[in-house]
Amino acid sequence: MASDHFSRALLLLLLSLLLLLWGPGCSVGPPSAPMGPAGARLEEPGSSGLPPGSGRVKRGWVWNQFFVVEEYTGTEPLYVGKIHSDSDEGDGSIKYTISGEGAGTIFLIDELTGDIHATERLDREQKTFYTLRAQARDRQTDRLLEPESEFVIKVQDINDSEPRFLGGPYIGSVAELSPIGTSVMQVMASDADDPTYGSSARVVYSVLEGEQHFTVDPRTGVIRTAVANLDRETQDRYEVVVRATDMAGQLGGLSGSTTVTVVITDVNDNPPRFPQKMYQFSVLETVPVGTLVGRVKAEDADVGENTDMTYQVKDEDGLGAFRVSTDSDTQEALVSVHKPLNFEAQGAHTVVVEALNKFADPRFADLGTFRDQTIVRVSVLDVDEPPEFQPPEGLMEVAEDAPVGSAVGTVTARDPDAANEPVRYAIDRTTDREQIFDIDPQRGTIVTRQPLDREASGWHNLSILATEAGNPAQESRMTLRIRILDINDNPPELATPYEAAVCEDAKPGQLIQTISVVDRDEPQSGHRFYFTLAPEVSNSRHFSLLDIEDNTAALHTQHLATFNRQEQDVFLLPILVVDSAPPTLSSTGTLTIRVCGCDSAGAVQSCNTTAYVVATSLSPGALIALLVCVLILVVLVLLILTLKRHQKGHLASEEDEDMRDNVIKYNDEGGGEQDTEAYDMSALRSLYDLGEGQGGAPLPSSELRPLPQWGQAPDLDFSLFKDYISRKVGQANEDPSVPPYDSFQTYAFEGDDSPLASLSSIASHASSSEQDFSYLSGWGPRFRQLAALYAGHHHRGRAEDSEES
Repeated sequence: MASDHFSRALLLLLLSLLLLLWGPGCSVGPPSAPMGPAGARLEEPGSSGLPPGSGRVKRGWVWNQFFVVEEYTGTEPLYVGKIHSDSDEGDGSIKYTISGEGAGTIFLIDELTGDIHATERLDREQKTFYTLRAQARDRQTDRLLEPESEFVIKVQDINDSEPRFLGGPYIGSVAELSPIGTSVMQVMASDADDPTYGSSARVVYSVLEGEQHFTVDPRTGVIRTAVANLDRETQDRYEVVVRATDMAGQLGGLSGSTTVTVVITDVNDNPPRFPQKMYQFSVLETVPVGTLVGRVKAEDADVGENTDMTYQVKDEDGLGAFRVSTDSDTQEALVSVHKPLNFEAQGAHTVVVEALNKFADPRFADLGTFRDQTIVRVSVLDVDEPPEFQPPEGLMEVAEDAPVGSAVGTVTARDPDAANEPVRYAIDRTTDREQIFDIDPQRGTIVTRQPLDREASGWHNLSILATEAGNPAQESRMTLRIRILDINDNPPELATPYEAAVCEDAKPGQLIQTISVVDRDEPQSGHRFYFTLAPEVSNSRHFSLLDIEDNTAALHTQHLATFNRQEQDVFLLPILVVDSAPPTLSSTGTLTIRVCGCDSAGAVQSCNTTAYVVATSLSPGALIALLVCVLILVVLVLLILTLKRHQKGHLASEEDEDMRDNVIKYNDEGGGEQDTEAYDMSALRSLYDLGEGQGGAPLPSSELRPLPQWGQAPDLDFSLFKDYISRKVGQANEDPSVPPYDSFQTYAFEGDDSPLASLSSIASHASSSEQDFSYLSGWGPRFRQLAALYAGHHHRGRAEDSEES
């Protein structure tokens, strides 16, 4: 500030010395040279508008900057400066004028003296300078005496604007427990005064409120922490008032202030803590595994993820009967059942639950352990439970030859409740529909009720029920599997009714048949069978049996055996089979051997009976079914023959009835050959062609006569029809077996009033006239086919006549 005043004073001193040395008539250098602040004019030789020939040359003028202080508050116009021309003799002949920014409004000039005054209060913050132009003119002629010159009036700044914080509102944050000097944020104030003139715009910062916890850098406005013990849990925000003062903070400077909100962010500096040291819950002993028992929660003064924690079972006296999990939404510990509970075994459980922070901050490890424990006591409530089988499943064995009433085993169930009610036993009969077993209701002893047969059923799966005597609704069941032990009570048998064939020229020692057996028993040591020929054929000279000792035997021909079908074509060979299980059982099976003729390769060609062929391909059951089918077919054939014979008796008396006993009335023309609903004339036509005698006999050829040609013969004879109808009516009336007929149909002629000739096939059939039916083709598509038929018949008739001639 002092250096600026010194520079300005030195400049004024230099200007004053120049004016004194050069005097009023001295000229200065170029037009742009600066003049004094009082507005002294400059001259330049040869100025236009001056009379030539004078001894000295006028020089033009140029004006220095004028200065005017802003915010002038006086009552009189403020003197700015003075302009003057060398040609001014003081006689008032020169008129001074100005133009440009604010000329005539803000700035006024005295035309005679050139004094410039400011008439309005100026504000540098709105406009810092004004550019104007000055003229010196002859008052009489208005001729320009000097070149127009431009000058500037600069508004000189004063400290009239206070600093302002334009970036608000200010909100900063800092973590709690941050060290001293930690930066929070920066604030900046701006001053509208001229920063190049004086110290009006030089701002310094200070803290008005909150200086106990925060400081601010005077030059940069950076806010920092002043203490190291900021605790979010105690106070999570602070309001700090920062002041900005211009004039570099000197006395008399202007100031402005703003409020800065400092938010204290959380760090994980608080461990979890359970509000209670013990929690009590209760649960029924019958709840399933996974049932929620209760919730506990450890409190944490932190916020956000710093409150995330995990829970675990630290100690438990119930051997893992409960488990603890964490609810990620509520951060609660969920205590649930992990194993089945039993009030009688343990009525209360004590579980130690521990909570610890999930995201521990090692910087605060010296603050103590970041975990806490609490005791959860769970009381198990007693429930009336059904009896329990011990063991829950059972397996028993009994020999199949055990007599009825034999004990198989005993099941045991007890009431798990403290009352220990008596238990009653029963068998679920849906699992023992044959009622093979029974149970003692008090003792639970299983006994046989019927004889057992392992070969019919080797296993029995029973469902045993146990109920409390005092509360039958309390029921439980167990699955009991009873195995029937095998005894050797079934002799071995041949696997199939063996039938073999041997060639007449069989070689000695030739293999005829391999024999195997089956045994319905299943001895524990496995089957072992022995084969031998029955004693009555043990010395057979035709066959020998070899025990192969793999439960099969081979039948061979003897070395000296010879076979002749004429002498013996079938051998029935009894074979004795014995098992090895005690008691030893045996059976005898018969092997049928047929003597057959064979070819040179040994293939069977023929045997004495076909039964062998059938038997080799069909089982006895199939043979029986085949015989039954044959018998049914024979019965059906006999029934059909009987029915046909019975029908022949009726047909003999009715063989003359071709037309049925109906008299049909036919008196309409019909629709031609394509009319499917027209009356059938075949019966009448066949009657006329064949004829019938009295009593159904054919009429003699002498009585046959052609049918009348309807529409062509002038006289119509219906006597033939009348006789026929009368005979049929008489026969029907005399025969009591013929059912009555309710329809009486007559066949008559077309009528007398028809303008057209007859189309009846009866007339055309019996007529030998030369009639042309080609005109029917013009009657439409329905009659074209009829025309083709009758025209073809007509031509064929003519051809036949020509051949006969």
